[in-house]
Amino acid sequence: MSRLAKRPIAIPTGVNVVITDGDIAVKGPKGSLTKNGNRIIDIEVGPDGAQVSSKSQSLESRALLGTYASHVRNMINGVTNGYNKKLLIEGVGYKWDVAGKVLNLSLGFSHPIKMDIPEGLTVKADKTSLTVDGIDKEVVGQFAANVRALKKPEPYKGKGIRYSDEVIRRKQGKKAA
Repeated sequence: MSRLAKRPIAIPTGVNVVITDGDIAVKGPKGSLTKNGNRIIDIEVGPDGAQVSSKSQSLESRALLGTYASHVRNMINGVTNGYNKKLLIEGVGYKWDVAGKVLNLSLGFSHPIKMDIPEGLTVKADKTSLTVDGIDKEVVGQFAANVRALKKPEPYKGKGIRYSDEVIRRKQGKKAA
């Protein structure tokens, strides 16, 4: 059994967790999230918090136990505090801006790139930084990863899109003879 799943998950005041037919619904001050459950994982809400347990002792249920405990914990944290990712852009001529629900990027390609911003996310673009905010950790992280994947940072000049806390190991270029 997972160590994360052994302890009950604390539910702060102002957050409502409802389990119906295995589906998890969490409602808090910043919004509400729902997630489909699994038939071999059982989630119960009690006075001391939410408790995740398995219905059987199969290998699959033991593997999913800690995963679903983390999902519930992330959902509760998302509706109370929210999540954010900050991206930085470096390079001559590289720029981005937000127009409504579309992120426009100029990354040195022959054409500009337009990305639709998923529902529930707020994206703010400055000259060199992009901030992605939302209540769903998976959606925030996936959108930030999709933006970063368009122009990964390269190790010689450091050009590209990177996370604000990411460190790029620089390589030495060719030596002049």
